[in-house]
Amino acid sequence: MSVSIDLTGKVALVTGASRGIGRAVALRLGQAGADVAVLATTAERAEPVANELRELGRNALALGADVADLSEATAAVDHTIAELGGLDILVNNAGITRDGLFMRMSEDDFDRVVAVNLKGCFNFCRAAARTFIKARSGRIVNVTSIVGLVGNAGQANYSAAKAGIVGLTRSLAKEFGGRGITVNALAPGFIETDMTVDLPEDVKTKSLDEIPLRRFGSSDEIANATLLLASDLGSYVTGQVLTVDGGMSI
Repeated sequence: MSVSIDLTGKVALVTGASRGIGRAVALRLGQAGADVAVLATTAERAEPVANELRELGRNALALGADVADLSEATAAVDHTIAELGGLDILVNNAGITRDGLFMRMSEDDFDRVVAVNLKGCFNFCRAAARTFIKARSGRIVNVTSIVGLVGNAGQANYSAAKAGIVGLTRSLAKEFGGRGITVNALAPGFIETDMTVDLPEDVKTKSLDEIPLRRFGSSDEIANATLLLASDLGSYVTGQVLTVDGGMSI
């Protein structure tokens, strides 16, 4: 018996959705029938993905916001609800890196990475929470990283922020569970995206040697995992960190 995921009638908001994992997630949700608000740093950057969704027959909204600003996050959620008729699924994918060895890392580099990756996740969860609680339903998927689970030299700021997302996810799962809201995290491993394509070849080779499946992952594979957690197939899954890394972290 085949199982298909149908999100017809659902509305999703995906942050960091102009490229890479976020774009793949937005399109996968749209392919399953959801209407999608595509959020990037500017609406202009989000518009091409919104157009791709419209070509699929979905209602789509291009939004721009600084995810680290709670007022902008709230405005984006409110705009989504007003234009698309509600909100059922929130995917917090927005993130940046400012890598460097700890002893050389500036305070600004630490603060900005934490602000975008961790506080941005908090801001959108806070902005969407009232709607989800009132509806007594909702799916929140927060994108963390295996770096948040095992750490990584040269990424103290990114690792700290991504580890914080794990704690935030599990805490919200306990707070919101009684209202029918699931909150989960995805921890991608080495995924071929714009953020990884320019890494030195020796770094890629070393990473590949650590992956039991002997290949890097794709954005589409992360999108598939997101679809599971955002759908009714994941209705009894909450507070979990789904590691999608080809076995890299075992």
